[in-house]
Amino acid sequence: MAEASVKPVPLLKDELDIVIPTIRNLDFLEMWRPFFQPYHLIIVQDGDPSKTIKVPEGFDYELFNRNDINRILGPKASCISFKDSACRCFGYMVSKKKYIFTIDDDCFVAKDPSGKDINALEQHIKNLLSPSTPYFFNTLYDPYREGTDFVRGYPFSLREGAPTAVSHGLWLNIPDYDAPTQLVRPHERNTRYVDAVLTIPKGTLFPMCGMNLAFNRELIGPAMYFGLMGDGHPTGRYDDMWAGWCMKVICDHLGLGVKTGLPYIWHSKASNPFVNLKKEYKGIFWQEEIIPSFQSASLPKECSSVQNCYLELSKQVKDKLGKVDPYFNKLADAMVTWIEAWDELNGAAK
Repeated sequence: MAEASVKPVPLLKDELDIVIPTIRNLDFLEMWRPFFQPYHLIIVQDGDPSKTIKVPEGFDYELFNRNDINRILGPKASCISFKDSACRCFGYMVSKKKYIFTIDDDCFVAKDPSGKDINALEQHIKNLLSPSTPYFFNTLYDPYREGTDFVRGYPFSLREGAPTAVSHGLWLNIPDYDAPTQLVRPHERNTRYVDAVLTIPKGTLFPMCGMNLAFNRELIGPAMYFGLMGDGHPTGRYDDMWAGWCMKVICDHLGLGVKTGLPYIWHSKASNPFVNLKKEYKGIFWQEEIIPSFQSASLPKECSSVQNCYLELSKQVKDKLGKVDPYFNKLADAMVTWIEAWDELNGAAK
């Protein structure tokens, strides 16, 4: 007699929140239902708070709009961006879970080369629950994956690895390009599926994309601030990258790892390159000074918590980048406000 099939319990079911920033009805969740339904969703509604956002039935969710953000944070709500997907980081702050997965509402389920639906969330969890190798590169990529190991010559003293703080996923179809690249390659699509996960080495920065991203909130949450962008600010579309630069400097300092590669999602629509160019214009110039300043950033030994590291970085932002544009002084102040608000909602750093 055949055994009754037992459905496996979803990984980290009670330890993970899914954060989604949006301005529209969340019909895209229907496609993700088999993978997302067991989890709690935190939806951060951007734009007009009087607009009603419809969520498909059967999902366990909380929805926060701008009025809620103002009510919960009071004057400190000024650190949360408006009319920009950076508003998603409010969801990180109010979550009470150990892990966060964040996804954009134009991201659908991708298929692997065999035609099977990719459970992006499951792969992110596997990435986060296995160690990283930031101190020495393994030429077979992630040595903790099934079917692979450390290669000859890899120091045994480093094989235990470092805790993984961030898992950065990729995209099929519409790549994550800036406006100038979008303009010169309007029809380019990513069809290349690379079956690999690798650790980004210590001392190396990368352009972090927030549309398919997971992280250990307990290890790195206070550093995942997506900056001051959008309404009232001179730039946009650098929110996730700002968080990525800050986060990576802090991970390197604290001995934490960052993985990139699998999982892929299907990115369904490209944003307008002319609108994007208007948002990115200053950032394209500024990044040539921002990135070297992060590459040379050094945190003192006594910075042992993410919050302390982040406050130290905010001082360096003011000192090094304040002269580039007054905006960076505002951003540095917002970084401090963000940490104050985080500690108020989550208890101050021990």
